Amino acid sequence: MNQVIYIMGVSGCGKSTIGNLLSEALKIPFFDGDDFHPEANVAKMSKGIPLNDEDRFGWLQTLNELGKKQVENNSCVIVCSGLKQMYRDILSKGIESKSMWVYLSGSFNQIEERVNKRSGHFMSSALLQSQFDTLEEPINALQLDISLKPEEIVKKIVKELDMKSEFGLFGLGVMGKSLSRNLAQKGFNISIFNREVKGSEENIAIDFKNAHSELEKSQPFSNVEAFVNSLQIPRRIMLMVNAGKITDMVIDDLIPYLSDGDILIDGGNSNYLKTKERYDYLKSKNINFIGVGVSGGEEGALKGPSIMPGGNKETYELVKPYLEGIAAKDTNGLPCCTYVGEEGSGHFVKMVHNGIEYVEMQLLAEVYTIFNTMGRNPDEIANILESWKSDVDSYLLGITVDILRKKDGDDWLVNKIVDKAGNKGTGNWTTIATAQLGAPSTLIASALFARYTSFYKEERCNANEKFGISPSELNLNSDDVLNAYQFGRIINHYQGLKLISEAGKAYSWTLNLSEIARIWTNGCIIKSDFAEALIPVLKEDDNILTNPSIISQLKELKPSINKVVAECILRELPVACLSESVNFLNAYTTSNSSANIIQAQRDYFGAHTYQRIDDLSGDFHHTNWN
Repeated sequence: MNQVIYIMGVSGCGKSTIGNLLSEALKIPFFDGDDFHPEANVAKMSKGIPLNDEDRFGWLQTLNELGKKQVENNSCVIVCSGLKQMYRDILSKGIESKSMWVYLSGSFNQIEERVNKRSGHFMSSALLQSQFDTLEEPINALQLDISLKPEEIVKKIVKELDMKSEFGLFGLGVMGKSLSRNLAQKGFNISIFNREVKGSEENIAIDFKNAHSELEKSQPFSNVEAFVNSLQIPRRIMLMVNAGKITDMVIDDLIPYLSDGDILIDGGNSNYLKTKERYDYLKSKNINFIGVGVSGGEEGALKGPSIMPGGNKETYELVKPYLEGIAAKDTNGLPCCTYVGEEGSGHFVKMVHNGIEYVEMQLLAEVYTIFNTMGRNPDEIANILESWKSDVDSYLLGITVDILRKKDGDDWLVNKIVDKAGNKGTGNWTTIATAQLGAPSTLIASALFARYTSFYKEERCNANEKFGISPSELNLNSDDVLNAYQFGRIINHYQGLKLISEAGKAYSWTLNLSEIARIWTNGCIIKSDFAEALIPVLKEDDNILTNPSIISQLKELKPSINKVVAECILRELPVACLSESVNFLNAYTTSNSSANIIQAQRDYFGAHTYQRIDDLSGDFHHTNWN
């Protein structure tokens, strides 16, 4: 990756000498910041008058533009005092992750002696104290003592560049391995880490590197300290470990070896509330933390996942090229990765993504059950679903077609799979979150509880015998089922996006739902044509049920969902999410609901009060109902 190497420090520390030598050693362009000062600044300093922030602003912007232009084609060295953090922020704006800082440090007496020996320079020794007064020492810099010989300093800088990786991947499980290979394929120099257990799990990182040619330049480790020390400052380390206590244990193992300004990126399926806690905890230790949702499974992680990062925006800029570099691309060639928002918002959006995924899977399972009850075999159902792709194409629809066509001997494999669905907790978290936030994501809860119900296999078999309930023949056609499926998916996406919107309000996150829909158009499990269609809709309103086109579509599909759900209930076939989708819209579009009875009941037994439709003041009332 091309870099702008900024050599900084007070005047007289030897920046220009080191910059020239370094550019020669690396064979890259060299620029002295002093040469870009406007005449007014030079005249002011020549008179012994220190520059103020206003004087420096335009000069710093000029150097920033120079750096941005140069880094497009090559690395370069720029010498600039960069005394304040705000100056360094301007210099690196837009190229934060491509900026390397080298700080030449020395005592006042050392540098004063050097300045006094210079001749013909506009900076006099009288201004040196003002520079020391202004200096804010950087935390994300390679600090080198000016008492070293210039050649030794340059050698240390070159060694840092040659020997240190720009990105670290901690944890070589299925996802960690795929992301490592993805990073290496994109040309990033990486270090990879995996723990070792003598006698059972040895040489994992080394063996993994040796098994894949793209990892030839990667550095493998099983020692935490060596892994951390192999990385350029600020260190960028992505954690791909199991969510929960293991993540906290890994963070605690890393902290002793980290420096101020280093960045930890949690790429696991962590709970968003824990992400907030870890963010605050690490902030107290001057360590930056980003919570990143990664969707796409093993294949997506290798070929390009959808990535949902949340945390501090400035910190994100430092890891942006890596995350966007490995992400899937949308139809316009843009990365399916965007800064989601503050704190744990990235993991929250990934959690809701998984909740939507639960529903999409359940809807397809219900569609399969309907056609299966109608006497269609898996191949016939696969053909029907294949024909739907022109209307409702999605990743999950595609893999369901593949699943239904898979044979095992003389039978279809799906017929041999035990009907007990597992889960890893994200559906549970999403259901808890929707209850806590008061958002009606009823389909996610229904899909979750359908999985829970499936797990009681023995009880279900016993109940089947005792109740004697079994589905009878359904009088439905493929178009009605397709329309019902489309209807359910629209309601599902409305509820999921509504939950994200409500979280944004509750936690003061700045969220862009249109961008979130965009990064769901490729690389993730819920990628679909419908997500693509939602991008312009969400630019107009976060509530997709206010969109005239969506309203028209639901009205057109409503007779089919009514027919399918009614037929299934009459024929005793469970369709949890299809039925809940139409129940929700019926409730959502009811202007006068039964909630008045509930509020009266609450007032009766708990004096919870109520409001009256004939009292426009909005006051609350209580009645003695006895």
